[in-house]
Amino acid sequence: MTGRVTAVSGNATYSFSKPNRESVTLLAGLGVEGDVHAGETIRHQFRMTYEPDLPNLRQVHLMHEELFDELALKGYAVAAGQLGENITTRDIDLLGLPTGTLLHLGEQAVVEVTGLRNPCAKINDFRQGLLAEVFTIDPASGDFTFKSGIMAVVRHGGPVRPDDTIEIELPPGPHRPLERV
Repeated sequence: MTGRVTAVSGNATYSFSKPNRESVTLLAGLGVEGDVHAGETIRHQFRMTYEPDLPNLRQVHLMHEELFDELALKGYAVAAGQLGENITTRDIDLLGLPTGTLLHLGEQAVVEVTGLRNPCAKINDFRQGLLAEVFTIDPASGDFTFKSGIMAVVRHGGPVRPDDTIEIELPPGPHRPLERV
């Protein structure tokens, strides 16, 4: 399975959206160089207040560009980086990957998938009503399906640029489905 990077984004300060860049550099064990969420321990603004010493399993946020297509059909104009992701992809079922999948980005960088992004209410500040569109609830079971991308940690650093290929390396089975991190 091969996909591609369509955009890369980063921001040195806390804000909901991240500006697109010509390239980003991934740093092993840390995340996107210069991004506010890079670090060995949690950098998520809310979670830092009560879990500051936990490992950072959210070093890199990846989102599938196909979500933007789906949202456009519902009247929401969303572009790469606007939902806070670092790497926007196409032609990969990110949400269907098991925990522990390795994604080879470009020629050097490798990230390990850690879980689903848990969408926050700030999405409604960006576009009113958007939060309801990035997750679904199964009426029978009450289970949530999150559609706002996945989180990963950097296993091998390197530059990542738009149009880089993405190679998928599945972990040995049995596979564990993604959960919120």
